[in-house]
Amino acid sequence: MRWMARVVLLAAVAAVAAGAGFALAGGDSHSAAAHNRSNGPFGFGKVVFLSHVNTVGMPIFPGDPDFELETLFTVENDGFKLNKMTIGEHSGTHMDAPGHFVLGGRLSPEITLQELIAPIVVVDISKRAKDDPNAMVEVDDLTKFERKHGRIPKDAIVAMDSGWADKVDDPLEFKGGPAFPGYNFPGFSAEAALWLAEERDVTGIGVDTLSLDPGNSSTFPVHVDFLATDRYGLENLNNLDKIPPRGATAYVGLIPWEEGSGGPCRVIATW
Repeated sequence: MRWMARVVLLAAVAAVAAGAGFALAGGDSHSAAAHNRSNGPFGFGKVVFLSHVNTVGMPIFPGDPDFELETLFTVENDGFKLNKMTIGEHSGTHMDAPGHFVLGGRLSPEITLQELIAPIVVVDISKRAKDDPNAMVEVDDLTKFERKHGRIPKDAIVAMDSGWADKVDDPLEFKGGPAFPGYNFPGFSAEAALWLAEERDVTGIGVDTLSLDPGNSSTFPVHVDFLATDRYGLENLNNLDKIPPRGATAYVGLIPWEEGSGGPCRVIATW
């Protein structure tokens, strides 16, 4: 019976998650905001949900398909609920795998489990971003961070907190302009991204905006050069101001579909 198979499958998934110690806060989508920060299960002190909820009308980069949601079955009429979703690989909170910009680069199924569980550090440029919407994380920001918080760990995810996540409900403000190439939002400089790859051997970088590159970029050097180092990027992160500058661990819930150049992620931080 289909319903019995589903119950058994869900129970098995829950058991595996519990056995592995994965954080499950935020699982109740009807009140996701209430779960953004909570006392952590399985021995964690705190758990923060670092992804946005995918919604119809959410801001996307031009050329990406709109997020569409169609209800095919309902509990009231059919005994179970099932939706059909249309979503681009690079919509909402998502990963850019190396193969997104690099010919022959690794794709979603090739991202290892070790890369999906990594220390996360947060570099705050929100004050500068208020005055300069195209502010970038520079090498100087990274060395200042290290003087204050210690050396960036090997294999870390280095995330930019520009304060931009608060704008996500207004697509025009989030993009900083009505159309590409007239966007304005913060990102990484190519120099800083490559410094992290070459000098700190990070796993990836992350931003709370639409792109690893700042909004006024039309050549995307961070995408081209950083992804070419066989590392990944995370875009449209959320709640970065709610986790410590260092000391947290990120769990990147990437769906490994065939030929994926990345994909939507449920990202969770624990510490």
